[in-house]
Amino acid sequence: MEQKHTREEKMAAFGRMLDVLDELRVKCPWDRKQTNESLRPNTIEETYELCDALTKGDDHEIMKELGDVLLHVAFYARIGEEKSQFDIADVCNFLTDKLIFRHPHVYGEQKVDNVEQVLDNWEQIKQREKDGNKTVLAGVPKALPSLIKAYRIQDKARHVGFDWEQREDVWNKVREELDELEAELKKEDRQASEQELGDFLFSVINAARLYKLNPDNALEMTNQKFITRFNYIEQRSREMGKALTDMTLEEMDELWCEAKEREAKEREAKLR
Repeated sequence: MEQKHTREEKMAAFGRMLDVLDELRVKCPWDRKQTNESLRPNTIEETYELCDALTKGDDHEIMKELGDVLLHVAFYARIGEEKSQFDIADVCNFLTDKLIFRHPHVYGEQKVDNVEQVLDNWEQIKQREKDGNKTVLAGVPKALPSLIKAYRIQDKARHVGFDWEQREDVWNKVREELDELEAELKKEDRQASEQELGDFLFSVINAARLYKLNPDNALEMTNQKFITRFNYIEQRSREMGKALTDMTLEEMDELWCEAKEREAKEREAKLR
């Protein structure tokens, strides 16, 4: 369903949402008692639900989940207004001013030729901002999932020149970290093995970044692929009248291969 709204309609819709939130904050017992602290877990959940919708590519679900996330933004702004700290206008104006300041190639005289120059300038501008990050890595949120955090750390370091000169050289580092991990595993030193595992994963994520691959998306695709294939094994085992725990590894491997063949046929059918 395609919908095209005028600017006035968009502003009216945003205002209507704020009006309803204001009323709920006064009249609804649940909405009235919410605080920044109580909303935080729900905000995290809503963000992940939006990520799920984005991964599925379901436009209708994306629209719905964006609404839930937007509600949380407005809710925090309403709480800030009640505390006489800030309101939704302050949030919007601060964001807009920041966007203008960080895009001198659009709103100023600076010239850029490609996306990489834009990103490099972005990091440098953030360092110069009055309330900007005091160190290069200070802008990486502590609460980020470790895989995404590793990627962001490496990317920020890249913008100030701390990176491999040739991306192919990263594979030597990956092999080196794998060798060190295997060495510690043979010693059965759990703490050292865990540290080396972290170093190995960090190097693999670095390789993905250098080859412009998103490791989080890649891992999620593999997660979904495993779930699909394992669900197939579970379904087929029920059809065979067997419990998974009663099946041999060889039997499950055979069903796993069936699932892979099924996926291949489905891919071929889509290409026809």
